[in-house]
Amino acid sequence: MRAVTGVVKFLFAIIWNDQTEVDLHKMKLALNGATTMRADLETDIRAAAAAGFELVELRSNKLYDYLATNSVEDLRELLRETGVGVLSINTLEHITWRSDEDHAAILDECEKLCEISAVIGCPYVLSVPGALRQGPKTDDETIDESVRVLNELADIAEPHGIKIGFEFLGEAGNSVQTLDLGSRIVDLVDRQSVGNVIDTYHFYAGDSSWEALENLDPAKLFIFHINDAEDLPKDQLDDSKRLYPGLGILPIERMKETLDKIGYDGPASVEIFRPEYWAEDPFEVAAKALEAAKRVLDLAAEQHI
Repeated sequence: MRAVTGVVKFLFAIIWNDQTEVDLHKMKLALNGATTMRADLETDIRAAAAAGFELVELRSNKLYDYLATNSVEDLRELLRETGVGVLSINTLEHITWRSDEDHAAILDECEKLCEISAVIGCPYVLSVPGALRQGPKTDDETIDESVRVLNELADIAEPHGIKIGFEFLGEAGNSVQTLDLGSRIVDLVDRQSVGNVIDTYHFYAGDSSWEALENLDPAKLFIFHINDAEDLPKDQLDDSKRLYPGLGILPIERMKETLDKIGYDGPASVEIFRPEYWAEDPFEVAAKALEAAKRVLDLAAEQHI
């Protein structure tokens, strides 16, 4: 992958100008590349544009594949051509409880992704916590480790003008399974460059409390991931059981109503890890995802979508 030098970034800032910056002051919809996992990055962007999404979330593995044969400049031109903005690059995987070698690799990856994000006008790089088996024994240990690592990532991201999203994972075995704990960690970090990412599936699967959502500072919520899930016991749910928003049992409407009440008007992104959808035409999946998201979020009448 090509390194992006300070000189190149400066020139891109002049050429690419403020039009690349993502407007986060009204609820826009994004397509996460997990929803079309088998498609490549260019297809994700073109499918999102064809469906009518204003934003995309780029999967880092697809980004690396793209940059093996293309440059960051090529990506910038593709985004300009399609008119799609990049909401985030994800994900820095399992950032806590890593070996010294793995931790160093995560910091290096954060630097690379932040350099790229700065060039293409992407405001966020996302991260997820490590697993329980990797080390933590108590919530206090998890909090201390998470705060330490998020501060290190923020130190890297801030000089590039990038923010770090922290997404709790609700399934058993993860060290941060609830919004309650995730937002506590973000509050303790106490930096404008670090905020929460809430996923409807993880909120439900991990038994996050409504009180945590109702008391959330909207300025500390960066992205709202939306999806639905099959009507199964929680211990039988996993990512493959996700559905288009509105087709399952997740309380998406109540979550949206709560977010409206606390004043969140940031982006919502459709993120679905369902193999059946991956086997379909990504352009059709993107179109279905957009319509489902607009319907369940009651955004169908919005002119900006």
